[in-house]
Amino acid sequence: MIRRRDLLTGLGAGLALAPLPVRAQTPTVIRMGSLKLIHSIAPHFYDQFTPAGVRVEVVPFESPTECKNAVVTKSVDFGTFGIAAATLGAAAGEPLVVIATTCNRGMAIIAKKDAGIAALKDLKGKRVAIWPGSTQEVFVLERLRMEGMSVKDITPVRVSFSEMHIALARGDVDAYVGAEPGPGVSLSTGIGSLVEYPYGTEMGALNMVFGAHRDTLAEKPDLVRTMLDIHRKGTEYAAGNRDAMVAMAVAKLGQKREAIELSAPNVELTWRLGDTEIRQAKAYADHMLALKQIKRLPDFATFIDTRFVDAMRAA
Repeated sequence: MIRRRDLLTGLGAGLALAPLPVRAQTPTVIRMGSLKLIHSIAPHFYDQFTPAGVRVEVVPFESPTECKNAVVTKSVDFGTFGIAAATLGAAAGEPLVVIATTCNRGMAIIAKKDAGIAALKDLKGKRVAIWPGSTQEVFVLERLRMEGMSVKDITPVRVSFSEMHIALARGDVDAYVGAEPGPGVSLSTGIGSLVEYPYGTEMGALNMVFGAHRDTLAEKPDLVRTMLDIHRKGTEYAAGNRDAMVAMAVAKLGQKREAIELSAPNVELTWRLGDTEIRQAKAYADHMLALKQIKRLPDFATFIDTRFVDAMRAA
């Protein structure tokens, strides 16, 4: 007969000899700010390319400024937003650094179909939806200048990108300067017609960039390298697999496939950051200064850092 004391003693010895359970290592979570636009679709492919022990949490934002501010306040580790938001922040002295690109192109000037607006000059006297402080605003104002016009020749109406197609359909505006997939929606439904893709300026087709807080670069360079490797692989996969890109955009943006199919050719997903992009960013900043959207130019020695993408290219 086994006495209770012997039983407890035996159990205690067994527990002492048994190996302790191995706890799974807590993964490194990277918070990635992303816009609800097809330009920013690459982050939704990141999970296919994250190394063991790393998880990327995609945090959606409605506007470029919100996403940029999240990077500045360290609410997210990295973010993708328009060059306009990045330049505004850097010019104001915010500790924001552009370390890669995200998307070129992705914008369009769309008019109400049968409104008699076939070219930029036809916008004279028309109500045009523009999002203030956006990359698109700078592009359209420069295109107007190139045509001998200015913002005084149109009636600008403040409308967010997600509402532009709806405003056009209701007749609230005659045209808009939008971001995909809005133009694709307007074209696929027959409500809108293309006026132009406004890429014929010295700013080229530069649109969205990839940014981080200055402290992140200084204190966590390994994390930056890991994140940019994920960004490169996710971007190249999405850019090289149009069907997957379209399917992901349909799922994440809630738009019909036919609209996304028309938007996709106007979106160039990219990660490269070099002399061409720096030249275009400087031209962009010059235009913002001339338009008095910024009071001073950013310090480009600290605003754009190509070290990490240079290293990836050389690898």
